Amino acid sequence: MYSHKLLKPDGRHLTLYSRYPIAEGIVAPSPSNEPIAANPHLRWHPLRGEWVAYASHRQGRTFLPPPEYNPLAPTLHPEFPTELPQGQYDVAVFDNRFPTMSLAAHSTPALIVETLPANGVCEVVVFTQDPHAYLSSLELDRLELILQVWADRTRILGEHPHIQYVLPFENKGVEMGVTLSHPHGQIYAYPFVPPVPARMLEMQQAYYHQNQRGLLQDLIQQEIEDNQRILYQDEYALAFVPACARYPYEVWIAPIEPVGTFMELTLEQRRGLARALKTVTLKYDGLWNRPFPYLMAWFQAPTDGNPHPEAHLHAQFYPPYRSSDRLKYLAGTELAAGMFANDALPEEKAKELQAVPVKLETPVGL
Repeated sequence: MYSHKLLKPDGRHLTLYSRYPIAEGIVAPSPSNEPIAANPHLRWHPLRGEWVAYASHRQGRTFLPPPEYNPLAPTLHPEFPTELPQGQYDVAVFDNRFPTMSLAAHSTPALIVETLPANGVCEVVVFTQDPHAYLSSLELDRLELILQVWADRTRILGEHPHIQYVLPFENKGVEMGVTLSHPHGQIYAYPFVPPVPARMLEMQQAYYHQNQRGLLQDLIQQEIEDNQRILYQDEYALAFVPACARYPYEVWIAPIEPVGTFMELTLEQRRGLARALKTVTLKYDGLWNRPFPYLMAWFQAPTDGNPHPEAHLHAQFYPPYRSSDRLKYLAGTELAAGMFANDALPEEKAKELQAVPVKLETPVGL
């Protein structure tokens, strides 16, 4: 993997990544030359026992909703051409112009609840310069590169003393709130472990202390033995609809042998995860022959400097669909009570996804 660091005119950092050497002389563009002056802050929620971020400057972020929404031909704001430089490279990573968190955040308002500067990082990861591509359409070695990019960003961001957790994710589709062109994801680097991964880590720690094995490691072996919901499996990675899926068409991707972060993946595990990732996204898009919206989130060990043998790197996909003609979003029981109600059995949805034919290219060197 090759990388090249640049600085945008507004002071934001840009890093280019490629499978091939990157030429010198590439100029980093920006929609504006004005320095970014975001100062987000955190407020403590005493009843939920968690931090809430406040970033009022995001009210002015780029957003262009179509006047008449057509899910088969969504209109997205074409801002990324002013963010991406001209030149030969594969992936671009740059600071978000409208960050929810910033390492430069400093002052906080005096309130009746505790407040802190939102000292984190929000990055945009553009997967390709092709504005019409999706993860499902990218070649396998490009997907392997993206996994390496996530590893490099985890290393770089995790080395900062403020950062405790690095979360790469992708919101795909206007149904999931995307308003910008080009296939892209984001990385949020938090000054604390957020509530959802914190709860998962708590369960994994308890299991590991009792069994000296990983919770997800054993769950994966049980899924392999059950062999009802698996969508992709090779020697190193698999994708499956979990028996405990909260969403219809929810899918998890993971290496079979546990690793804590992207940085620990072997070459073979990266290749397996790339093939699993392409399989899942192709099956999603082939389900109804249209780009399938989802949230993809990758969970890994915290970057707090402590050992986390319980952690098992994996992705979870949360699609919003209940059926082919009805969108499924979070409702009262999910949002208010935190108890998810799934209207479809995981086994039924796994069969639908298993039935979608997928063809992967032959890996280089095989």
